[in-house]
Amino acid sequence: MKEQLEKIEQLAKQELSSCDDIKALENLKIKFLGKKGELTAILKQMGKLTAEERPVIGQLANKVREDIENAVSERVSALKSELAAKKMKEETLDVTLPGKTPEIGRLHPLTVVMNEVKEIFLGMGFEVVDGPEVETDHYCFEALNMPKHHPARDTQDTFYINENVLLRTQTSSVQIRTMENRKPPIRIISPGRVYRSDAIDATHSPIFHQIEGLVIDKGVTLADLYGTLELLMKKLYGNDAKIRLRPHHFPYTEPSAEVDLACFNCGGKGCSMCKGEGYVELLGSGMVHPKVLEGCGIDPEVYSGFAFGIGLERITMGRFNINDMRMLYENDVRFLNQF
Repeated sequence: MKEQLEKIEQLAKQELSSCDDIKALENLKIKFLGKKGELTAILKQMGKLTAEERPVIGQLANKVREDIENAVSERVSALKSELAAKKMKEETLDVTLPGKTPEIGRLHPLTVVMNEVKEIFLGMGFEVVDGPEVETDHYCFEALNMPKHHPARDTQDTFYINENVLLRTQTSSVQIRTMENRKPPIRIISPGRVYRSDAIDATHSPIFHQIEGLVIDKGVTLADLYGTLELLMKKLYGNDAKIRLRPHHFPYTEPSAEVDLACFNCGGKGCSMCKGEGYVELLGSGMVHPKVLEGCGIDPEVYSGFAFGIGLERITMGRFNINDMRMLYENDVRFLNQF
């Protein structure tokens, strides 16, 4: 039995030294030292020994068990160290290698033009005011002289959340909130996203941006509106830019006017781009309706004012000669890299 124990120890150490997997080491330990292992099988034969042999063989068996356990522990530690060294070598960073130059992002063309417009109006003494995109029926329609069943509301194709809450169709709602909470003089612009149920095509989108402007003070006239918009266009498009005011109708302004910009392609003579008109429709404007002023607690007999609404996408397309609005929203890197 002594020879068997020594043979088991020798065989175990031989197999352990050639094992290079931690899980396999555990299996080898079970093979030799487990309940059904080879050492246990030999110890079951202890009953056949004499009283003098049992303590000697028992002591030897304990030593063999201890030696095998130590050999397993040492081999596990060695394998873990090898794996750690291998992993460290794989993850080593060579700090002498040249770095990768990060690609610098660019401002979106809509952001570029929006920032320019804000700077222009700030230079004219305007203040930039923000407001909620989820708005009530009162601020988006009724306070703007468009009560329920007003025909102008049918043309808005509004996204309603419930009967009285909606996604704003214009940032004019910010003007109403401002007039309710401030006393004249007022000189603000209210840029932001608006929503209308339009089919997506080259010139329409269900989500777009407006920049609404409002001036309320004593003695404000239509000439002030014209001068403000003319200066804006000259700042955006150059000193050769020309505008014209064309009579129109809006429920919240009286009188109202559409503002057209002279075609860049023909200089106002008429071409295919402007469909022979010489001018391109740009924005709506007018003098604030007395009912709107009165509804906001401003005396129309003392104060007057003008308002206008510019489509950011439209002036951006004109600024960069873009012929399809969808290009502004598709996030095509080939397109954005041009800016």
